[in-house]
Amino acid sequence: MENTCGNPLCECEHGLSVYVETPRHRILVDTGASGKILANADKAGVDLSGVDMVVLSHGHYDHAGGLEAFAGINKTAVIYMQQTALGDYYHGERYIGVDKRIAKLPNVKMLKGDFQADEEISIFTGITGRRFWPESNRGLSMETEGRRVQDEFAHEQCLVLQGKKKLLISGCAHNGILNILDRYEEIYGGCPDAVISGFHMMKRTGYTEREREIIRRTAEELKEKRACFYTGHCTGQEAVELMQPVMGDKLVQIHCGTELLLA
Repeated sequence: MENTCGNPLCECEHGLSVYVETPRHRILVDTGASGKILANADKAGVDLSGVDMVVLSHGHYDHAGGLEAFAGINKTAVIYMQQTALGDYYHGERYIGVDKRIAKLPNVKMLKGDFQADEEISIFTGITGRRFWPESNRGLSMETEGRRVQDEFAHEQCLVLQGKKKLLISGCAHNGILNILDRYEEIYGGCPDAVISGFHMMKRTGYTEREREIIRRTAEELKEKRACFYTGHCTGQEAVELMQPVMGDKLVQIHCGTELLLA
């Protein structure tokens, strides 16, 4: 699932869901905003009943809305989310948190920090850097002790797959893609070979010159990384068009129905 359609057989919506096959696992990272992921998986020839692991990147509805529909066809997959993903999150006055009922789904595993599933799969969080933090985060808040405060995105987590190539998957990179890569380097050393992530640069009202400069400087730093970056969802078309001339073929825009072979 992705905001834009790259396959006429697929339905798109504002949301993200990435299906991943590894030698050992069948993984679903996020589940879009609704049960439409089931129809898309069927069109793509993907049997979601064979998924053994679901990773929820953070506690927003457009990444968790399909969880209940998924659980209706798969009652064995372990669902990993940070405990704080069940908090109350808002965009302005609009509630954008997850449906609290997902906490009662079978096999939900609430994490409190980093997690190592096996030699191939791990999850990390604890991203505290604020270098080129996405300006679009400013309108996102969380409720704590009866009051609204800036969301610091402690509920965001990233999936790492380690094989012949190292793959990093983040949902929206609310903490900033560069800060996520810094945290990756702190834990694993170096840089992954490929990154699948939104960059949370989308903005309906247009960019200020400062925001444009942040986007360009982010692109310049990403260009120097060894990784290839596959982006979509919350990055926004205008941001992609600003970054593409800088990053060239190191930046690839993904759409609903996109297939990638990264082995």
